[in-house]
Amino acid sequence: MPTLILVRHGRSTANTAGLLAGWTPGVALDELGLEQAAALPGRLAGVPLAALVSSPLQRCRETLAPLAEARPELPVQTDERIGECDYGDWSGRKLADLNDEPLMATVQQHPSAAVFPGGESMRAMQARAVDAVRDWNARVEAEHGADAVYLMCSHGDIVKAVVADALGMHLDLFQRIAVGPCSVTAIRYTPLRPFLVRLGETGELGSLAPPDEPSEAERDGAAETGTETGAGTGAGAAAGTAAESVAAVGGGT
Repeated sequence: MPTLILVRHGRSTANTAGLLAGWTPGVALDELGLEQAAALPGRLAGVPLAALVSSPLQRCRETLAPLAEARPELPVQTDERIGECDYGDWSGRKLADLNDEPLMATVQQHPSAAVFPGGESMRAMQARAVDAVRDWNARVEAEHGADAVYLMCSHGDIVKAVVADALGMHLDLFQRIAVGPCSVTAIRYTPLRPFLVRLGETGELGSLAPPDEPSEAERDGAAETGTETGAGTGAGAAAGTAAESVAAVGGGT
């Protein structure tokens, strides 16, 4: 069976604005996201691809544009089943405001029970995404053979949900998985079981370093406000990347 490369779209304007985009139209890549997309062909150089599949949303199509230009023999095909979770009435709202919603605790601790008002459940999101992967596995294998590799560009919660399925992990545990913008995840499917061979690969390791030690003035300020310092660097930055998904404190946009 084929190997699937899952790419989360590059950083978007909604990511930087702290908004839960969902299916909100017009959400594009920001400047860094465009740079990430431009680097994708080089990162995948030497990897033969049988197909390019995208979420229909703009930020995913923009992420794949440089790769499609580099490989004109591969037209980008869209599949709505790997589009972002439908967050319904939450779409377009600030994540800081959503963190106060009672439902957010369910999203964090028991996502298999979460149903977004006016939208879909997280269980339905996972089911449609996994169905799409299984269908594309069969199609790619039939057309290109069992050793083929193909690529899907999707969204944080979708990628994490597919990874959880591949690992035999309950959806309630998928917040433990982190995939940053424009990260590459790879799953090799076989008749016996899937194998997760890459997870959230970006080539960037600096964020794994411990956070900078705050100055005495910063420590005093944090004590007065009850906030932590150093969140923009080191391990704090890694945590911030993980928190860009709604399943990891709001915003799998």
